Amino acid sequence: MSEIYREITPLTQYDCFTVFDRKKTIFDFPLHSHEEFELNLILSGKGVKRVVGDHTEVIDDVELVLVGNNLPHGWLTHSYRWEEGMPEIVEVTVQFHRDLFDDKFLKRNQLFFVRSLLEKSAKGIAFSRETIERIKPRLTSLAQKSGFDSMLELMSILHDLSVSRDMRTLSSSTFTDDDVNFNSRRIEKVFAFMRNNYDKDVNLAGVAKLAGMSEVSFSRFIKKRTGKTFVESLNEIRLGHASRSLINTSNTVSEIAYKCGFNNLSYFNRVFKTRNGCTPKEFRDNYSGTRTFV
Repeated sequence: MSEIYREITPLTQYDCFTVFDRKKTIFDFPLHSHEEFELNLILSGKGVKRVVGDHTEVIDDVELVLVGNNLPHGWLTHSYRWEEGMPEIVEVTVQFHRDLFDDKFLKRNQLFFVRSLLEKSAKGIAFSRETIERIKPRLTSLAQKSGFDSMLELMSILHDLSVSRDMRTLSSSTFTDDDVNFNSRRIEKVFAFMRNNYDKDVNLAGVAKLAGMSEVSFSRFIKKRTGKTFVESLNEIRLGHASRSLINTSNTVSEIAYKCGFNNLSYFNRVFKTRNGCTPKEFRDNYSGTRTFV
């Protein structure tokens, strides 16, 4: 992803985390990625566009997102326009090292939900308004704490987020190279086949046979296990590869569509917009024109 700015954060090896508390009327920082996890709270930013991996969305007046390490992300001014008398955007950003919580520590039973939260953040997580309203006072006051108390508060915030309701992941698993474990050898076998053959003619009859099931039984099985139909699962894999190609190549949209297994351009455009909230061209534009830092 040559057009994504690689941010070197001010977090040193001796810090646990850092908190930025800013007010602004415009988002002019380029799309970027970094090694650290990032928890970002945005208030009064209705109309700003959020880009996380291959997912784009125009946000409401409150926003809380957890971004995993090395996941491209950014907030763009988009349709937000500040006018005299309007409240400024408040942005509170918490960044912490990916090894802040040791793997052995995270495997303890009491850390199960936090571990799951950090794993899900590989695709980016957006939290519900109810969760945001509950966590907001603690995040906005985190910068006033110091030392051990601040570390305890961050751990407590992450735990409360990990057990909150209605969180949703953003970027597709293919875009983030995230292998999801569905605790089913049949499903894993089918997904491995689809990931390896997404650019070919993959159909329900073939994957059902691979799983040793009838088409009807497999359709019910994959829906129950993943929450998605066979077609939705295959499309998500293909869209992840298409998103990468839109960023990393100069191929036309139609070339990318066909190379990723879509035989109908209008269908590709339709499912891409449904999944990402923008057309393939708009998605490519989101990642272009960013500033270069030398």
